[in-house]
Amino acid sequence: MADSTTFLAPDEPPPAEVFNDGAAAATLLLCDHAGRRIPKCLGDLGLEAAAFERHIAWDIGAAEVARRLAVRLDAPLVFANYSRLVIDVNRRPDDPTSMPEESDGTPVPANRGLSGPAREARISCIHEVYHQLVARRLAAMTARGVPMVISVHSFTPVFKGFERPWQVGVLWNRDGRLARPLMKRLAELNVSVGDNEPYSGQDAHGYTLPRHVESVGIPHVLLEVRQDLIDTRSGAEEWSETLYSALAPLLVDPTLREVQKPE
Repeated sequence: MADSTTFLAPDEPPPAEVFNDGAAAATLLLCDHAGRRIPKCLGDLGLEAAAFERHIAWDIGAAEVARRLAVRLDAPLVFANYSRLVIDVNRRPDDPTSMPEESDGTPVPANRGLSGPAREARISCIHEVYHQLVARRLAAMTARGVPMVISVHSFTPVFKGFERPWQVGVLWNRDGRLARPLMKRLAELNVSVGDNEPYSGQDAHGYTLPRHVESVGIPHVLLEVRQDLIDTRSGAEEWSETLYSALAPLLVDPTLREVQKPE
């Protein structure tokens, strides 16, 4: 197992990147589960190639939607390149699901019995690098005013035999300033929208938004788009336009751009 200094080879992509870097809007997009790469030193994690086409490896379609939405909003996007099977950047590093030994019934052999140094290499070389990039970008934006943060994810259309009826889920916890009007606008666009569905913004597993924005009162929301709607380029294009139509009027509302510290 590679240590923290050799975990990623020089010719491998960085753990995180910024798309639309020169964008002018005071809005930051995030995509925690954009990529499905595996560091060379980890091989295939003991999985068949087909596993990396599934939702267990990444949020299918989320990166395509996020990139198109970033262009429409003239906003930067910070995205993670490596698979959530290596380490999930939207989990606390000490969360058992951050380096899952099993994901949706699929064993991940290379994640079983990880040593302390092996875990630390993934944390320091991927997880923390991603969050440092998010923190730097937010600090630069906050120096010029109050930004808004939109995290883009996707969800499976069927889970444990249940056909999920929502097209878009809007997740939020204590700060609903952006979530509530966004759900209203989406409904007006005839979108089947879930309020904290199919997951909840109060889920203790979530890490990125609580770490960077919820704790300091920056307005934010997490969007979940159903994967069968965005697993093609045309679908991603269509839904990025729908999300843009719903979000654009809200992002220019000065009453939403205030720091609101949690009670």
